[in-house]
Amino acid sequence: MSKLSAQIKTADWKSEKHVPVIECPDTVAADQFFMVKATLGKAVAHPNTTEHHIRWIDLYFKAEGGAIPYQVARFEFTAHGESAQGANAGPVYTNHEGCASLKLSQGGVLQAVAYCNIHGLWEAEKEIAVQ
Repeated sequence: MSKLSAQIKTADWKSEKHVPVIECPDTVAADQFFMVKATLGKAVAHPNTTEHHIRWIDLYFKAEGGAIPYQVARFEFTAHGESAQGANAGPVYTNHEGCASLKLSQGGVLQAVAYCNIHGLWEAEKEIAVQ
């Protein structure tokens, strides 16, 4: 049996549609709120259909020198065109994009993990400095 961590994939988001993209400033002011956007398909569009979609994105922060990451946000995307009339016939679709407002007292790494219902788990990270 393989560990879950062995099943989490990474790649460059510029060429792989499943890799989360973390958008926020590279440096933020200590204890001041700022916005973080987590999304997929920024350079290569990811499908959003009943058959193939992103179910969720989790966002974590691991402080420099810290032992564990802290979960910052979970974005769930639950409408992908499903309906009683059939696949992709529904009236609503959610886009795989979420925003969170947070503040940090020290620098570290933001980490995002996304789940595709066909291609599994994908992760990305972004270093962030605090001044």
